[in-house]
Amino acid sequence: MNENQAHTRTPDAGRRSERSRRAIYDAALALVSEAGYARTTIEGIAARAGVGKQTIYRWWPSKAAVLLDAFLDLGEQATETTPVIPDTGDLAADLKLVLRATVDELTNPAFEAPTRALTAEGVVDPALCALYVERLLNPSLQLYVDRLRSAEAAGELRPGIDHRVAVELFVGPLTHRWMLRTLPLTHEYADTLVDYALGGLSPRA
Repeated sequence: MNENQAHTRTPDAGRRSERSRRAIYDAALALVSEAGYARTTIEGIAARAGVGKQTIYRWWPSKAAVLLDAFLDLGEQATETTPVIPDTGDLAADLKLVLRATVDELTNPAFEAPTRALTAEGVVDPALCALYVERLLNPSLQLYVDRLRSAEAAGELRPGIDHRVAVELFVGPLTHRWMLRTLPLTHEYADTLVDYALGGLSPRA
């Protein structure tokens, strides 16, 4: 093969790889939604995606790794419509914007079903849970922590708060209501969480 041939074939190979990767992500998320984590297999993902099992093992060492990458990809797609936490100088407005977007994400069937399946499995699988927290949850929570630190520096929050505990005042109740379906998950609820939490975190007179 001469150099010109190599250059003309490389883009095609890259596109084929990307199509295969996308098909694997879609298959993994669909299967875990339909059958649950325990019944989702590499063989099933490969069959659903129309690729060989060896293709999956060439890119990922395990089912968990496939699913976590699929979730990361899903999250990246969500960020195209879900804003990162802005810093407009109005902490309440910024948090309400993001929590409302989170409500939309959690109630979107394309996101909700696979997230519930992976979350449920994480309760009984400590290794999977640790990966989920490290690769997906902690990076998201850190965005909140950074925004709260900025607000504290600007005097919007009282000094010396535990930022991680403060973050959980917002996302903990939201997640609880979503997981257990205790009551509807709405924008109004997200706004109320922000108002209540900031009432306890604001500077004291």
